[in-house]
Amino acid sequence: MSTSETTERTDVAIVGGGAAGLLAAIWAARTHPQRQIVLLDGAKRIGAKILIAGGGRCNVTNEKVTPQDYCGSTPNAIRKVLSRFTQPQTIEFFAQLGVKLKREPTGKLFPVTDQAKTVLEALLAEVKRLGIEIRLNHRVENIKVVTDTLGESSFEINGPGGHLVCQQIVLATGGKSVPKTGSDGHGLELARRLGHELTPQIFPALVPLQLASQDPLTQLSGIALPVKLELTEVSGKRLAVVEGDLLLTHKGLSGPAVLDMSRHWLAASDERDVRLGASWLPDVSAEALQEELLSLGKRTVRAFLRERLPDRLVDHLLSTASVRPEQTGVDLTKAQRKAIGNVVIAYPLNVTGTLGFKVAEVTAGGVPLSQIDLKTMQSRLVPGLYFCGEICDVDGRIGGFNFQWAWSSGYVVGVSL
Repeated sequence: MSTSETTERTDVAIVGGGAAGLLAAIWAARTHPQRQIVLLDGAKRIGAKILIAGGGRCNVTNEKVTPQDYCGSTPNAIRKVLSRFTQPQTIEFFAQLGVKLKREPTGKLFPVTDQAKTVLEALLAEVKRLGIEIRLNHRVENIKVVTDTLGESSFEINGPGGHLVCQQIVLATGGKSVPKTGSDGHGLELARRLGHELTPQIFPALVPLQLASQDPLTQLSGIALPVKLELTEVSGKRLAVVEGDLLLTHKGLSGPAVLDMSRHWLAASDERDVRLGASWLPDVSAEALQEELLSLGKRTVRAFLRERLPDRLVDHLLSTASVRPEQTGVDLTKAQRKAIGNVVIAYPLNVTGTLGFKVAEVTAGGVPLSQIDLKTMQSRLVPGLYFCGEICDVDGRIGGFNFQWAWSSGYVVGVSL
């Protein structure tokens, strides 16, 4: 369409009103108060992901954030962005907005109110104070680069909400995780149409893993315990190790350790045969367990294991190892001791898949950082186009790291526009 006199114009359009988009808007308005900024979001309510994060408490960041807490792009590229708006700066930023954070034993930082709405309301109050316009129910269907007679280029945004022309545009649409909140992958498609190549793999991360419906572990739902998970190739080559809490569910496996392992399992199993194993006693080595079993004497194996593991799990492990619960240490054969070691220290988890983007906390893959100028987060291919947040090929482990990426990348965009 031709840009007629009736076409609305603005200086900056930010597509997506999540954590990254809100921060980009705030810092853009603080840096250039005279500029007109419009924030477009396809949802009826803004910030849905902020509200559901951390069980409705919003895990804002972590006490310690390093590039090694992330996957996707290279640690060096991720460091360049994180170092521009660090975790201490995040704490200070929210303190200025009236949101005080508290540290939990895991290192996670939450608002002292334990309510995610505290975080969202503070951000929205600042957006209002700065005079940034928010348009809800405004889904962006297409973005076109248009060049005028003087050779100046701008962006024409089209959708059910009408047409908007802007000088600079920010894609802060998120990835594909929890599509009901608005991040349904359309932003990735917009980036692709504008000339960006996406990573070959785009898949759910921080997502529960599924087991076959007849897997005996699904009968033990509700059991939660600390474990060590190890992902290996069939050759035995170790690909990833994660320690933390695991929760058995009627569909399979969840809990922080499983969520952190999920992206490694998905990335590897897509192209090769891999094995995922669990040590139910993460602090005990295979050798130490064998020594303890040898010195059990007249104590039963069941009593020994029940001191350390939940009863229902112990009964399942002994059954799997073909060891009677009443067997004592002196009764055990060498083969039985080895079988107990296998199920306790290297239990094979027969994962069939994940619960998918519907419940995944983040998206792995997206726009590679190599296509973005990391000093500004501007596209290297399309001048005036910027990226921040989950649309980028960066995904953090559980614990506030994905929010920190959103705050850091949003800040860089905001001050660079």
